[in-house]
Amino acid sequence: MQSGDVIDLDVTGVAHGGVFVARHEGRVVFVPDALPGERIRARVTEVKKSFARAEALEVLDAASDRRAHVWSQADISVAPEQRPGGADFGYIALPAQRALKARVLREAFERFAGGPVDVDVLGPEEVLGADHPDVRGTVEGTGYRTRVSLHVDAEGRIGPFAARSHTVIPVASHPLATPEIEAVALALRSAPEGRVDLVQPEDGGMRTIRRPAKPPRGRGRRPQPRTPQPEPEIVTQRVGEREFQLDAGGFWQVHRAAAATLDRAVRNALGELSSDAWHLDLYGGVGLFAAALGDLAGHARLTTVESDERATAHAEHNLAEFGAEAVTARVDRFLSRLSHQASLFDREMLTRGVTLLDPPRSGAGREVVEGIGDLGPSRVVYVACDPVALARDVGYFRGVGYDLQGVSAFDLFPNSHHVEAVAVLVR
Repeated sequence: MQSGDVIDLDVTGVAHGGVFVARHEGRVVFVPDALPGERIRARVTEVKKSFARAEALEVLDAASDRRAHVWSQADISVAPEQRPGGADFGYIALPAQRALKARVLREAFERFAGGPVDVDVLGPEEVLGADHPDVRGTVEGTGYRTRVSLHVDAEGRIGPFAARSHTVIPVASHPLATPEIEAVALALRSAPEGRVDLVQPEDGGMRTIRRPAKPPRGRGRRPQPRTPQPEPEIVTQRVGEREFQLDAGGFWQVHRAAAATLDRAVRNALGELSSDAWHLDLYGGVGLFAAALGDLAGHARLTTVESDERATAHAEHNLAEFGAEAVTARVDRFLSRLSHQASLFDREMLTRGVTLLDPPRSGAGREVVEGIGDLGPSRVVYVACDPVALARDVGYFRGVGYDLQGVSAFDLFPNSHHVEAVAVLVR
């Protein structure tokens, strides 16, 4: 087998990252746009010693869960290099998507966390109810994205990248976006090379944020003077009765119902909290989960930690009623400093408290987990957007004396392979 070969594959499983598993000539082959139980025709794109990668060209025997792709330009009938990315599960019936995501999560825990986990993946409509205002119109897994990033290449083409590449693909629709986002995206005609972010916050108005590409650094190139940047626009997002202030271009969940879904899940995971304790919110952003801690813990000491200075400033404002401390710092450095400076009284307060963390897709990592373990909180609530990173970190937590109490999982990126999870660990 070599790159460029066209082969027929019997697909047997699913792997992390939106790809599926087959075997050919004794070698594992990873291929997207397929389903377990299918026979497909594929073109080999990469060959390694123990595995290969391929791109699906044609379905020879379809699984019963295959359906017409929600984004026709990403259908398997389109040449692989012309399929836009971002909806890599869009050809799979929604219940089957969730079953596959649960399978990936369970297999990740079996491999990296030292044991299996029993988990189902729930949609926002199952958590909040189909009549919730943020859920209506999204139960089919479309029309939910309030934030979309488009790319602009050197020739001025605007669109998403092709799947697994950096080639810009102009498209005729954006089925995962809200109708308002889609209308603006399709109306864009010109922009400087780089990226265009489209944002639809709580007020419903559209924001277009242009992010031109940085010029390449060349030898002998004189540094250009910095152009003063205007102050970012501040917008508001609401979760329940609470409002959160943030920059228009700052981080917020993309699904209209994601923040409310995760807020509900985190509150369920936190349960009763001691008011005579010190609670930590790590990778805290603008304070979404710290507000849940504050609501449940009353007058407890509360610290939220975030490396982005603008987000920390907003967190301080959003959490003012709790008297929370908002720290701008890298989490690993904050934990190291706290470990060295905490008094015996501080440590006692921390052991009665809960540490909540919502790390980036790469996860927290061993150093952060060991830093949390050194402080010894009674419970850890871990919000994750990557099942393998979560499972790996749960394995680290088990190594520093914590047991997994439970995992909940949520489909906040329907028609893609992504899944959110909330794990609870106890000392």
